[in-house]
Amino acid sequence: MSDFRADLALASEWAAAYLERVGGLPVLPDVAPGDTRALLPAEAPEAPDTFAAILADLDTIIVPGLTHWNHPRFFAWFANTGSEPGILAELLIATLNVNNMTWLSSPAATELELTVLDWLARLLGLPAGWHGHIEDTASTATVAALAAARTLRPGGVVYGSEQANFSVEKAARLVGLDYRPVAVDDDYRMRADFALDDATAVVATVGTTGTTSVDPVRELAARCREAGVWLHIDAAYAGSAAICPELRWCLDGVDEADSVVVNPHKWLFTPMDCSTLWTRRPEVFHETFALVPDYLAATSAAVDLKDYGPALGRRFRALKLWLVLRMYGAEGLRALIREHVRLAQLFASWVDAEPGWEVVAAHPFSTVCFRHREADNDELARRATATGELFVATTRLRGQSVIRLAIGNARTTEADVRRAWEVLCASVA
Repeated sequence: MSDFRADLALASEWAAAYLERVGGLPVLPDVAPGDTRALLPAEAPEAPDTFAAILADLDTIIVPGLTHWNHPRFFAWFANTGSEPGILAELLIATLNVNNMTWLSSPAATELELTVLDWLARLLGLPAGWHGHIEDTASTATVAALAAARTLRPGGVVYGSEQANFSVEKAARLVGLDYRPVAVDDDYRMRADFALDDATAVVATVGTTGTTSVDPVRELAARCREAGVWLHIDAAYAGSAAICPELRWCLDGVDEADSVVVNPHKWLFTPMDCSTLWTRRPEVFHETFALVPDYLAATSAAVDLKDYGPALGRRFRALKLWLVLRMYGAEGLRALIREHVRLAQLFASWVDAEPGWEVVAAHPFSTVCFRHREADNDELARRATATGELFVATTRLRGQSVIRLAIGNARTTEADVRRAWEVLCASVA
């Protein structure tokens, strides 16, 4: 092994330099399946290698084959940020290498997680007193929520919007429940007039993947409460917007839900992965997940986080959320989200003003759905992305292909959005 302090200096310099140069790299790599594997040895090395040599291979073999999510013009799906506070935290997390599965396995890690979840709940305007903990992604959080719902009403159906993320249907399958999509209204919001007789759970979305529409949570909550059905809120993307008081309307009615998930790794500048899950019914989660073997005996008056979700091994993810909240501060986070919303509205105004183009859905957050009226929009998005200057993805709305531009990286500027628009316009055949 080489000298750790020297290697640490190399790693920190590489990380800082990468963040400085990532904006000049192609967002999407020009590679084919198997290209990277062809450059890698078929077997692991027998002799130790130096960290400097590995960094050199990182630059020549790995980085050219990466999709750069930290690029300021990554506009596909939902953008995210490996922010500087989060990157520092990841180093500390790996250094400490704790597993906070039980309180005793890492007391401070458990109590920090409970504390920062309370902090974030207050910033988002969620009810006081809810239990919160961290899962890896919203996919896992939804599995946990539906498993809890199944504890109360086994064998029923999970209902979600036809615009819901596919992870909801996947979660229903994983816990052995049927899934049925519900039609949406003209604004792509889940209709609330469907029968609940056979329902185990309803999943409402705050910020759908396709259009960022917000389902009628309060109306759905009233119906679920009357029917005794669990209501889970997927606010993975747009829930972060509620940190801004003027955008808190997006979580209206969530106080009446049974569980809600928000992903700080989407729009709160926390590196992958960090998904925050709250519930007003922690006793049901505990009944669903708590198992206490002799070798992991519970500690009186303590919370064992393994008892509230599917994972036993739990990374110290709370540390990076703690650093992000402290080093940005609430005002810094609000300023970034407000800027992203401003940029999205500005981009939409450019689309509206350009002949041949149209905005096709409401855009209250930082994502704009738009299309060219005459061009093949799938091909248009591919041509624009092939330039390497940006990455946009498409979806289908009412049978038409549309392009999505999702702003969410802390390093994205108005110049980046302007350049994306120029490339898109130039890509029209």
